[in-house]
Amino acid sequence: MEQFKKNPVFQKLLTLNLNPNNYAIFGSGPMYAHNLKNEFHDLDIIAREDAWESAKQLGTPHPSLLKHGLEIDMDDGKIQVFNKWISDNWDVNELIDDAEVIEGIRFVRLDKVLSSKLELSRTKDIKDIETLRIYFKNL
Repeated sequence: MEQFKKNPVFQKLLTLNLNPNNYAIFGSGPMYAHNLKNEFHDLDIIAREDAWESAKQLGTPHPSLLKHGLEIDMDDGKIQVFNKWISDNWDVNELIDDAEVIEGIRFVRLDKVLSSKLELSRTKDIKDIETLRIYFKNL
């Protein structure tokens, strides 16, 4: 699982000095941390309280492309920080509090990643959904 710390996008995230108790990596990042994905194109972060306030000092919030809440794009869009997730069905506080901590970084649990990808139902998520279903089937 330590491979993720060698990735330049993760290294950039660590330089942002966000409070590690108030953000968690979502999207495909948790799959990458669990070696279920070999690469990713951007890092989706959910943030609250001082982590969100710190992110606002580093970029300008705008309506989320996920159509719920606000997002801040950093590092040419490679890091996206969200104050909410894809719908009112998702409680950011609960997701962060329940996140798995790996090497000091919070990652949203894989079952939530699967649920999120199923809710979004984007073409680009089909392979991830299948990978996660196989992962859970083999547990």
